[in-house]
Amino acid sequence: MSESAIPFKPKKSVALSGVAAGNTALCTVGRTGNDLHYRGYDILDFATSSEFEEIAYLLVHGKLPTRAELAGYKAKLKALRGIPASVKAVLESLPASAHPMDVMRTGVSALGCALPEKDDHNHPGARDIADRLMASLGSMLLYWYHFAVNGKRIEVETDDDSIGGHFLHLLHGKAPSELWVR
Repeated sequence: MSESAIPFKPKKSVALSGVAAGNTALCTVGRTGNDLHYRGYDILDFATSSEFEEIAYLLVHGKLPTRAELAGYKAKLKALRGIPASVKAVLESLPASAHPMDVMRTGVSALGCALPEKDDHNHPGARDIADRLMASLGSMLLYWYHFAVNGKRIEVETDDDSIGGHFLHLLHGKAPSELWVR
């Protein structure tokens, strides 16, 4: 049989299509097509009317917050923005050429050493760790950025009530407009 008589049939590659990467109560992806749900809520329902902290509360606590819970949560996150001097020292030792993800990974490791988690590993403790990381990652990244690029040690605590507003304030050195925060 000649080679021309055997038709070439390429293999169909489906890679990981249809393979579950894991199960979680936090989100579902593509269950009804091209969609994303957080704890059962379609993210498109949140896109124009929700604050980051509302969604963070939903993911961490399993339910949408009331107005009072949201206000308390934002106050808690605001109080957790600071970073210990030992973490600042580690961040100052990183070169300006470091990738921001490497900076955050290193900052989280240093924070874990400075403020170690408790041995009991309970759910409230895990929530506290998640809150601490959400609140302080922007502070760590921008502290490193200003020090590495400008040689400037910045104050990382602001009066902004949102994580986004806080980040923009640290980035630009002044309070951001409401439009930018939204």
